[in-house]
Amino acid sequence: MSSAALTSTATIATAEPARIILRLCKHWGHKWPVQYDEQHGRIELPMGTVHLQAGEGRLTARLDAAPDADLDRFEQVVAEHAQRMARGETYVWDWRRQAA
Repeated sequence: MSSAALTSTATIATAEPARIILRLCKHWGHKWPVQYDEQHGRIELPMGTVHLQAGEGRLTARLDAAPDADLDRFEQVVAEHAQRMARGETYVWDWRRQAA
């Protein structure tokens, strides 16, 4: 992977976007810096920063990868953790990448 920073964004359909933000931030907040409210979340992981935005029936996640991060793994970790927070929903992640 090149050392250029990359950004990856995906939006999932969910009935409870604010709940997913809260749960992800509380989960990761035990180890890493987080900021959140009902509409936004920011999680500073070793792989990069996760930005979460709640919308009507949806949650958008933007990953700002650290320069040497494995973006495939970063996307997978965020998707898997969000899925663990789901209550009967199955999320479909369609990540879109761009150079930062």
